[in-house]
Amino acid sequence: MTFGPINTNAIYLPTTQYFPADQEGFREVLTFVYSDIARRLNDKQIGTFDLVEVVAGEQWATATDPQTKRQTFRKIFYFSDASLNFAHGITGIVLCTHIYGAATNGINFFPIPYVSATAIANQIQIDVTPTNIVITKGGGAPAITLGAIVLEFLKN
Repeated sequence: MTFGPINTNAIYLPTTQYFPADQEGFREVLTFVYSDIARRLNDKQIGTFDLVEVVAGEQWATATDPQTKRQTFRKIFYFSDASLNFAHGITGIVLCTHIYGAATNGINFFPIPYVSATAIANQIQIDVTPTNIVITKGGGAPAITLGAIVLEFLKN
């Protein structure tokens, strides 16, 4: 069995658990184990990527009070060369914690933002304004037939 401090942020659970035979001891251990599983499960990142705001499962300490945590939210957006500047529809963003994506030109796949090691004109930049997502392509950047942007953010 693995042991650690009660306040550890580790998401791993012990694979075995001893339960006492007496009813009171069993109740105490069962209550602790349930609370431990719930806390660790709630601390895991949630793998849901949707077109609407969803809880991402990360908890970020606030700048003014490290004991107070803020929940992150996630929303995805699809785009192409025909729509490189579009509204995100999110209000109350305090901070974007992750801004990333990927795209294809119908043949190859590449990350967004895209940085070329050989040609500055091939790069693709992504910016988030209070109202829009703006993708700026260099003159030699690949055409985008389909792309996806993921925003993860803290709200007030």
